[in-house]
Amino acid sequence: MRTEKYLCDMNMTDIHIEELIPHRERMKLIRRVMLSDEKKAVTEALVTEQWPLFEDGAVSPIVLIELVAQTAAVCIGWQEKQKDDGKGGGKGWLVGIKKAHFFTDKIPLNTRITTTSVNHFVMDNYVGISGKAEIGSETAGEIDLQVFWAEE
Repeated sequence: MRTEKYLCDMNMTDIHIEELIPHRERMKLIRRVMLSDEKKAVTEALVTEQWPLFEDGAVSPIVLIELVAQTAAVCIGWQEKQKDDGKGGGKGWLVGIKKAHFFTDKIPLNTRITTTSVNHFVMDNYVGISGKAEIGSETAGEIDLQVFWAEE
């Protein structure tokens, strides 16, 4: 399996996604980071047979919650990596789902999903996140999360 890379900061630093998020193997759903800064991230994912909740050629829209969380992890992981002199990523999170609205019943195999997460409230190691998952120009889900992570 090929490790995806992306360009993240203004200096165009080349980073592996795995350096920013703790997810591995079939739980790493995002394939490409399209944009990331201190407040917002945009990622792309492609539904595969290896995804959790895959059944009868499609996945449940519940996976959109995980896509928003992983997209937020890119943004937060990058910030933590900068603060910790390169140690960031891989920390455990406690995630609460404040709101999840889905606008599709299922998402077929090989569907490309673009996910945006925006940090709308940040205090120490707590972040309030609003996320949106789109399939083409259609909104597939809108999710609000609360994230807390432990300091080492």
